[in-house]
Amino acid sequence: MDQTQDTPSSKTTRSMSGLRIALLAIFILAAGVTAYLTYISVRDFVASWEMTNLPGISVRDATPTPRLGTTSVPAFLQEPPVEGPTPEPWDGAKRVTVLVMGLDYRDWAAGEGPPRTDTMLLLTIDPVNGTAGMLSVPRDLWVNIPGGFGYGRINTAYQLGEGNRLPGGGPQLAMDTVEELLGVPIDYYAQIDFSAFERFIDEIGGVKIDVPEKIVVDPLGDNNAKTLKPGRQTLPGDLALAYARARKTEGGDFDRAQRQQQVIMGIRDRILSFNMLPTLIAKSGTLYQELSAGIHTNLSLDETIKLAWLAIQIPEENIAKGVISPPEQVNLYKTLEGDEVLKPITEKIRLLRDEIFTDSGPTSPLATNMEITDLLKAENARVSVMNGTYSAGLAAETADYLKTQGVNVVEAGNAQQIATYTEVTFFTGKPYTVKYLVELMKIDAIRIYHVNDPASPFDISITLGTTWANDNPMP
Repeated sequence: MDQTQDTPSSKTTRSMSGLRIALLAIFILAAGVTAYLTYISVRDFVASWEMTNLPGISVRDATPTPRLGTTSVPAFLQEPPVEGPTPEPWDGAKRVTVLVMGLDYRDWAAGEGPPRTDTMLLLTIDPVNGTAGMLSVPRDLWVNIPGGFGYGRINTAYQLGEGNRLPGGGPQLAMDTVEELLGVPIDYYAQIDFSAFERFIDEIGGVKIDVPEKIVVDPLGDNNAKTLKPGRQTLPGDLALAYARARKTEGGDFDRAQRQQQVIMGIRDRILSFNMLPTLIAKSGTLYQELSAGIHTNLSLDETIKLAWLAIQIPEENIAKGVISPPEQVNLYKTLEGDEVLKPITEKIRLLRDEIFTDSGPTSPLATNMEITDLLKAENARVSVMNGTYSAGLAAETADYLKTQGVNVVEAGNAQQIATYTEVTFFTGKPYTVKYLVELMKIDAIRIYHVNDPASPFDISITLGTTWANDNPMP
């Protein structure tokens, strides 16, 4: 990295260029397709800039366990290639989540106070396993809104936070509401205006979409509906936005969520396939002026640059996608006021969450040919056993039994509360140990929980319930 002396004018020019590129990276990250936008200017910019560390330990100092069947640290954790300018790598090992929100255009047009959210999409990136995920949250989900607001549609959380001028405003209340629903911490938010989205799509020459069936879309404005025929085609900004927002299909909001994820992946593919980064950077000044007003986020400048560098290296096959939808995760429900909403099936939603928030990459080729006991040994997960019953000594007895079955129990003690059913909580990516324990102890799928805490002293925690005390295979 160049360490030559900078003049005041060169520092100012480079700082502004880096700021523009980073803010452009914010937009792409917020859209779920963060690209490598720090191509040239950022390297020189960060050379004279003291970075703010993200939560988590340094990837360089960490010793993450590689995927089963591998013998080296994956390529996405290695140092960037030395040839050509590169940004500083992200230095955190903690999973990152970003809540992306698009605001309802009808509320803006009516001018009747703060808007509701038109779109809520939770993005997650796991830097250690090199995976990512997208989970769409339907706007009509009937949930408890924290802060004493009671139950309401989830799309009103942003509106309530803004209208009541709460600390953190609409974004914070929206994040708090989604956190309570999913049971996972949300680190950042990004709110995008429609005009900024359209402008960026046009700047990259449109987005290529494989339209599965004929659909009528309605771009913003009056009397301009258009019919898209089936097939692969390139959509300009107004049609791409209209396609992502269309609701008048058989699946309604749930089809709509699938189309939004399709557009996001299309933007990602467009940027990577057409090598548009030099062009985008050349136009970064103009883009900054046009897009910055339409992007609102709590991501800092250095966080954006580092996350952009991380996200662009995750291959498409390692990106999991999910939509909270009926009949698996929600039921149709009519409120006392007669409003038709979606009532969440919380345990099913969290099962879907776990599919998105665990290692979503492909199974190791070796894992398909290995016995579960060998996989258990390879993971060497640290397991805690807590007694949630009135049976004295059950935790110690169970710990000894699990050790005879090859489980690495590192702690045994008493739980804080009495439990009827045995529960498993996993904090890091040890899927085979979880599977082994669930099958061995006959734990119900709805009693499996995922908590993002890489700093936990153990990988898996078992809370023994009365069901285990009354019926277990221990001698």
